[in-house]
Amino acid sequence: MKTLLLVSHSRTGGARQMAEAAASAARGEPVIVRHLAAEHATAEDLIAADGYIFAAPENLSALSGAMKDMLDRCYYPCLERLNGRPYAGLICAGSDGSNAARQLARILTGWRLREIAPPLVVCTFAQTKEAILAPKIIGPVDLARCAELGAAMAAGVAMGVF
Repeated sequence: MKTLLLVSHSRTGGARQMAEAAASAARGEPVIVRHLAAEHATAEDLIAADGYIFAAPENLSALSGAMKDMLDRCYYPCLERLNGRPYAGLICAGSDGSNAARQLARILTGWRLREIAPPLVVCTFAQTKEAILAPKIIGPVDLARCAELGAAMAAGVAMGVF
């Protein structure tokens, strides 16, 4: 059975909710679904998977530090070992998210991963210090979008169409 690996980082809960929605929907497909915190994901976890969903917040117009750390730790051990595998990205942002999505895509291009869908960016519109640091609640419409992506990714991995 093929494996879909979700790697996520979340400080205030938004990206975690997005990843959990994707993982929950993916479990309805005939694949093994693994969901790891970025801090715990290893090169071996990535190499053992057939497809990926990466979920992280955008912090200061960049990919979150913990997600970037995972990519830094795993980059060279995975180089030339993941070529052609599918991925999708989930970004939780205060207003834009495009720079974090671009940064993720640029790094994953080095692994020769194939982007299966445009990055799904959910904007929380948190703009004050208090709002940025507060726990996030992702709405049902956005969680449904994350679930659709998770189910589609898992189905494609299971069928080998990606």
